[in-house]
Amino acid sequence: MNFLMTEERKLIQNLAREFARNEIAPIAARCDQEARFPMEVFHKLRDVGLVNLTVPEAYGGPGLGSLEVALVTEQLGWGCAGITGAIGINTIVADVFHSAGTEAQRKLVFGRLLEGQWGAYAVTEPSAGSDVAGIKTRAERRGDRYVINGSKIWISNAPLAQFFIVFAKTDAAAGHRGVSAFLVDRDAAGVSLGKSLGKLGQRAAPAGEVFFNDVEVSADRLIGDEGHGFMIAMKVFDRSRPMVGALALSLATRCLDEAVAYACERHTMGKPIIEHQAIGHKLADMGVRVEASRLLVYQAAGLLDAGQPNTLQAAYAKLFAADSAMFCATEAVQVFGGMGYSTEYPVEKLFRDAKVLQIYEGTSEIQKSIIARELARR
Repeated sequence: MNFLMTEERKLIQNLAREFARNEIAPIAARCDQEARFPMEVFHKLRDVGLVNLTVPEAYGGPGLGSLEVALVTEQLGWGCAGITGAIGINTIVADVFHSAGTEAQRKLVFGRLLEGQWGAYAVTEPSAGSDVAGIKTRAERRGDRYVINGSKIWISNAPLAQFFIVFAKTDAAAGHRGVSAFLVDRDAAGVSLGKSLGKLGQRAAPAGEVFFNDVEVSADRLIGDEGHGFMIAMKVFDRSRPMVGALALSLATRCLDEAVAYACERHTMGKPIIEHQAIGHKLADMGVRVEASRLLVYQAAGLLDAGQPNTLQAAYAKLFAADSAMFCATEAVQVFGGMGYSTEYPVEKLFRDAKVLQIYEGTSEIQKSIIARELARR
């Protein structure tokens, strides 16, 4: 895919690579242990222009595309998938308004993002994850306002957010056609946060519960038309899944880098273990998956930038890259042997960070269902 790499993209890629190695990787283990997002890293990223990449120039942003987001995510995620994943949520928030926002909403939200505020994308509930149509949160129209009641769980960046994109049912009997999306401020009356949730991996990326108790929002906070929330969510998935694929690619690449370095250093039976066929073949399998993931991710992002449908390619990229990240993390631990189980080396964290990539933004099983559906449509 070298034909995609313009000089501008190479500069952005190199800037992100250096930042990851100098600013993220050295603190990643400590942030994971403390379950702490390093806000100082976010401010440094803002200073060098590596956040909010897709905010259009007309609103004061850089106006870059999904491929640039993928390139930056791929490099930053090498340093820490959790830290990078948290930063990427603001891109998902921006995606909502690319897809369906009014001019006034775009000015408001893009401006807040550029000021350094954080948003969160509130879909998941205790009984609804990938099944967006199954949400129970309600939004009842009362005159020129909506009143929202319900709860959300596993909301990435909830403890950091100043505002939320909230998906709620405006027509409980209409299935997915009854879902609507709203812009809700964190400090609105009736909004409260539950506990931050402990996690297996990506512990530097905070997630929590959010509760809505008779929260009133004006009608101009409805995003798109009433009943269009499901379609908004599906369009956002087409934009967010290549980014998640890029994050998985970054983790798989880090696993390969760590495993190759260790296999060159570690000696058994009088030679580096990379020269043992059993180890060499593991590294070969990891390398193939990394390169194939990169091609799929770049393809999905490139189609989006070209204005072409990418639902199938986004599912390909998310499924293959996430599964490859888990595969590479497992093999990296195996290459390290007993040391791979030790917190002294980074591969145990990579192993823990990898698993959720097969779950959020649509599980691997959901991706297979999407792929089958899209293939049938052909």
